[in-house]
Amino acid sequence: MIDIKEVQILSAKTRLEIFKTFNKLGYGHLGGSFSIVELLSVLYTNQMKIDPKNPEWDERDRLVLSKGHAGPALYSTLANLGYFPVEELRTLNEGGTNLPSHPDRLKTIGVDATTGSLGQGISVAGGIATGFKLDHKPNYVYAIVGDGELNEGQCWEAFQYIAHNKLNNCIVIIDDNKKQLDGPTEDILNPFDIQMKMEAFGFETLKVKGDDILGIDAAISYLKTVPDKAVCLVLDSIKGQGIPYFEELADNHSVKFNTEELKNEVNKAMASLTDIIEGGN
Repeated sequence: MIDIKEVQILSAKTRLEIFKTFNKLGYGHLGGSFSIVELLSVLYTNQMKIDPKNPEWDERDRLVLSKGHAGPALYSTLANLGYFPVEELRTLNEGGTNLPSHPDRLKTIGVDATTGSLGQGISVAGGIATGFKLDHKPNYVYAIVGDGELNEGQCWEAFQYIAHNKLNNCIVIIDDNKKQLDGPTEDILNPFDIQMKMEAFGFETLKVKGDDILGIDAAISYLKTVPDKAVCLVLDSIKGQGIPYFEELADNHSVKFNTEELKNEVNKAMASLTDIIEGGN
C-alpha cells in the first residue's frame, strides 16, 4: 500500500531543493524536472527495488532518465532519500562536481545510466532489460522519455525492439508535458495520439495524470502483471508541474531567475513547499 503522505512530502522536498539549487545557479531546467517529480517519488518510495545504503546492489531495479536535462529532479530525489548529502545538490554544473547538468553514472551515486543525448536512453534501457531476461533476473528497468524527445527516430527503433522481444521488464514512461525547448510539442512536430501510437507499436499502454499519485502507482503495478508484452505508461503532465506560476509561464523549459517578479514567485513557492514538509512531519 502506497503512503500518499510520504510521496507528497518527498515531492515537496524534491521541488524545494531544486529551487534552492537553481537559486544559487541563477537558471535551470525547471519545467521538465518538475513534471516528473511525483513519478520519481512514487517509483523510489513504492515501486523500485532499491537500497540507498547500498547503491551498487546488484539486485536493484534500474532507472534510465532518457530526458537527461531533467537530471536535477533525479538528483534531488536521490539526495532526499540519502544517496548523498543534500548540500551536494548546490554544486550542480560546477567544475569538478559529481552532479553534471545531465546524469553520468560514473559521477553520481544512485545514477544507473549516463543520458542526455536525446533518443539514446530507450536503447540503453532495452539493452539492460535484455540482459536481465538473458540472466533470468526479475529486475525491472524504468525508462523515462520526454514527449519532445520522441522526435528522435531512435526512440521508435528502440520501442520496436522492446515490443518485438516482449520486454515487459522494461517499463517505458513517456512524460507528455506538451512542451519542448522551442515551444509546444504539437507545433514543433505533432506527436498526435501518443497512447494510440504506442499501442500500434505493440505496447500495453495506460495513461494517467502526471500528479496523480495513486493513479501512477496503480498503473505501474498493473503493467507489472502484463505477460509477454511490452508495457508503457503515458504521463499526462504539465511542464512546471506543481507550482501554478511556473505551469503557466510561457517559456518554462530552462528558466533564468533574473527578474524580481520571478524571484518573488520562487520565494512564495519555497514557502508553500516548506509548509507542506513541516505539516507532514
